[in-house]
Amino acid sequence: MKKRDYYFDNAKFILMFFVVFGHLIQSFIQDHHTVYTLYKAIYTFHMPAFILISGYFAKGFQKEGYLRKISFKLIIPYLIFQLIYSVFYFFLDSKKTFVVDPFDPHWSLWFLISLFFWNLFLFIFTMVNRKTALTLAVILSLLVGYVDWMTNYLSLSRTFVFFPLFLIGFYLKKEHFKVLTTGPYRIASLVLFTIVFTGFYIVPDMNYQWLFGSKPYEALGAEIYTAPVMRFGLLLLSTLLVLAFFSLIPKRQLFFTPFGKNTLYVYLLHGFIVQPFRHSELQNYFYNIETFFLLLLLSFVITVLLSSKLFTTFAQPLIELKVSRIKQYFARFQKYIEKRKLSH
Repeated sequence: MKKRDYYFDNAKFILMFFVVFGHLIQSFIQDHHTVYTLYKAIYTFHMPAFILISGYFAKGFQKEGYLRKISFKLIIPYLIFQLIYSVFYFFLDSKKTFVVDPFDPHWSLWFLISLFFWNLFLFIFTMVNRKTALTLAVILSLLVGYVDWMTNYLSLSRTFVFFPLFLIGFYLKKEHFKVLTTGPYRIASLVLFTIVFTGFYIVPDMNYQWLFGSKPYEALGAEIYTAPVMRFGLLLLSTLLVLAFFSLIPKRQLFFTPFGKNTLYVYLLHGFIVQPFRHSELQNYFYNIETFFLLLLLSFVITVLLSSKLFTTFAQPLIELKVSRIKQYFARFQKYIEKRKLSH
């Protein structure tokens, strides 16, 4: 078995923590300026970083069976959780009619659909050289904002808006990440994050929905001529922050490293915790900056818990369509029972 890379597992766990934390604090961004600033800073890099790292691991897209593998890994779990979340929101929001729309991904499920399309795009974009491919990807990212109907439908807007980051990740090599983690780059990364946070704090009136990549320019209230400039600027900023993020990731094994291999579980399951939280009175207990540190702790606990063996064992049939972990669990349980019998 190939040894896992601690560096990327660390990165995925930390990114997943930011995903959970970002979703938890969304309810408070209208009332707390510092939280709103933090929210925008997080959304500038956390999903873009996931997208870039997904591109990095898509280098084997031309291998036999690869397309079938990602279809099985992405589309089937998407359909399963689209149905589950449809039922979940039906009861949570007390809806009068029950509707399942496979073309309108619920909440965070957009990433599965977009990831599938990004892998397909590689077959086309790798037919030209890197410079041309990246240029075309950026042009499409900017032009898609003019297509008013292209919003959440099949996550097409996000697919085109964020594809340049996926393509950059695809072209990156391990040596590039090694260079990023050297001293000078790490210092520069800390400075960059400080500047960006300060900038967002000073300029509070930026519409944070620009960072979602899911809306056309008209829905964002943008001017027809300046909108592509805004999107290009944010795309460039996201790329720089993503590289800065990877510069700060530790390369050695840490206590949370093993959880980094199960981030898909956290991504698909944490909505069942976050959404009821947003609908509950628990939000009233978080009213100042001090209490938001509890949300940091809660985000960490959720990320660890949902990526633990307890949850991954019983969620595996829904997410990976496998029962291997359940079989291992019962095999160990059976051995334990047999030992108990022999001891008596």
